[in-house]
Amino acid sequence: MITATNPPRFLIIQTAFIGDVILATALLEQLHRLQPDAVLDVLVRKGNESLLANHPFIGEVLIWDKKGGKYRDLLRLIRLVRARRYDAVLNLQRFGATGLLTALSQAGVTVGFAKNPFSRFFTYKIEHRIEPGIHEVDRNAGFLRPFKFAPTVLERVRPKLYPSPADYDAIKAYQDRPYICLAPTSVWFTKQYPTDRWAELIARFPQDTTIYLLGAPSDAPACDAIIALSKRTGGIQNLAGKLSLLQSAALQQGARMNYVNDSAPLHLCSAMNAPTTAIFCSTVPEFGFGPLADVSRTVETLEPLDCKPCTLHGRSACPLGHFRCAWSISVAELAELE
Repeated sequence: MITATNPPRFLIIQTAFIGDVILATALLEQLHRLQPDAVLDVLVRKGNESLLANHPFIGEVLIWDKKGGKYRDLLRLIRLVRARRYDAVLNLQRFGATGLLTALSQAGVTVGFAKNPFSRFFTYKIEHRIEPGIHEVDRNAGFLRPFKFAPTVLERVRPKLYPSPADYDAIKAYQDRPYICLAPTSVWFTKQYPTDRWAELIARFPQDTTIYLLGAPSDAPACDAIIALSKRTGGIQNLAGKLSLLQSAALQQGARMNYVNDSAPLHLCSAMNAPTTAIFCSTVPEFGFGPLADVSRTVETLEPLDCKPCTLHGRSACPLGHFRCAWSISVAELAELE
């Protein structure tokens, strides 16, 4: 049970990747609903802080520079967090570094996953369950159960991002007619629908609908290759690297449909309640990372593959060499917009 200052101050730790930070915002929404006066600070890895710009419930975003002296910066953060004397630290990660920070935080209450190697030093330990029907936002919501203000049954809440008026202004020029967004790349090869199939999909879209390809600057060459293969002569644009994450989210919000892999753009759609077609190649929605938008669907192979899923996070190559989990997904089924 928390013995809190007035107002109580929480630190939420999520120093993994973009999608993980997006999904963690559902916990911010829940905390704010249950304890509106609470001060909510968030710790993220350097590079992900822009996702939380303009967020109305966040007091401060702490940043861990994992690449510029990872452990030296972790020591800086431990000193900073200890000095803050948080009422509660909620660590959404299962790895040792943030577990150590949590254990040494001197917070009134510490909550983390039981799988964390430092969990025996936490006040409360949460089971990390991967099973059908449990989404990542549900796993994170479990962190609220130790607190007296949390109901026994927690309603599922979507993650949410807050693009600024300037972000919406920046994408107005792309919204002069109906459009579709595609985010065709992924950090993991086996999560990525094949380039040739993306090109086939584009060829099926009506000419009066604009196609935008989204991604990071490093994704621009892959998006160019897809456009070239599609042979579409107009009404298509490569925006990879040209929009910020929040601008991309704002653009997705207004799309007729967003086609995404099991990757960060999927969670951007969930956070904006944007229409979503999520393609699962080597992974499965049952891991808990499926779309949460009101208008959303998942598409997977219909072939009974003993090798799917082959891993939780994806691989750099298909271990068996055939990549049937992706190649056997029907382009015709993906192209259905309604």
